Amino acid sequence: MTDPAPKKALVLGGGGVLGAAWSVGALCALEETRGLGLEDFDIIVGTSAGAVLGSLVAAGVTPHQLKQHQLGEPVTTGPLAGYSWDYETATGGSRPSMPKLLGPGSFKLIANGLRSLAKRPPTAFLSAFMPLGTGSLERVGHLVDAITPMDAWSPHRNLWVVAMNYTEGTRVVFGRPDAPEVPLADAVMASCAIPGWFEPVEIHGTPYIDGGAWSATSVDVLVGSGVDEVYVVAPMLSFADDEPVGFLTRVERQWRHRVTRRCMNEVNEVEAEGAQVHVLGPGLEDLQAMGANIMDTSRRVGVMETSLRTSRRAWEGGTPGSFAATG
Repeated sequence: MTDPAPKKALVLGGGGVLGAAWSVGALCALEETRGLGLEDFDIIVGTSAGAVLGSLVAAGVTPHQLKQHQLGEPVTTGPLAGYSWDYETATGGSRPSMPKLLGPGSFKLIANGLRSLAKRPPTAFLSAFMPLGTGSLERVGHLVDAITPMDAWSPHRNLWVVAMNYTEGTRVVFGRPDAPEVPLADAVMASCAIPGWFEPVEIHGTPYIDGGAWSATSVDVLVGSGVDEVYVVAPMLSFADDEPVGFLTRVERQWRHRVTRRCMNEVNEVEAEGAQVHVLGPGLEDLQAMGANIMDTSRRVGVMETSLRTSRRAWEGGTPGSFAATG
């Protein structure tokens, strides 16, 4: 009698337009260097941009097809075959539109948060003070609908999409039995609704926002899942230090350091249950390619092409349980 195959999970973190492009390069490199196809993962967890990628790969889109699509090359097979998508305009461009009002986006979350600050990450509470965004994620919803069988959550048995309840300030993992049943397109749009940038997505009368308001990775949702091995592709992390000159870039780096610490704490929880966790985050070359604005569409192709090189080196040199920076 042979031992059962190790149970594997893939975690795709948030990171905007450029994070998605970087993640495509990382997924291509993972498949090429470690021989792991997306069909090898028992659980796929996606947050924000990672939720979009997660829904695509869960529907059978390969990393190579994602790369072709990013490059504007024709995709002739699979769910993306013939699907047109304008990466430069589909999510509204590189800058947010003017908010509806300049006041806080969720007075209810502020009230709930003041009563239980210790139960939420600081970013979850602070998101309530962001003005309501006006950007639309309709095109993202159309994309998910186009590649998903009608009346089905996902072809993958365990696709989990992370969003945050904008009234209660609680994390919701759509696709799990304990979460509300919703259309996949709605869940993905909710997971991508960056506070102050996009409109919250209302589902069953409840507004939801970007899962990154709780965590850019949410690795810890795997606690209790029985996974043996986890691969985390996290474009908002950084295990590399540099000294950028621009003010906005310095602020962005400080944010990355906080995101990285949170992710590592989450990883510790999963490792405490015996799983091996491999984490890939951008290195110096990637950070330079990205700049300070993760929604800057003009840098998208360059970021992906850089990641194809740096991620290959990182996956080749990584060891079980390692935290690896590309570059």
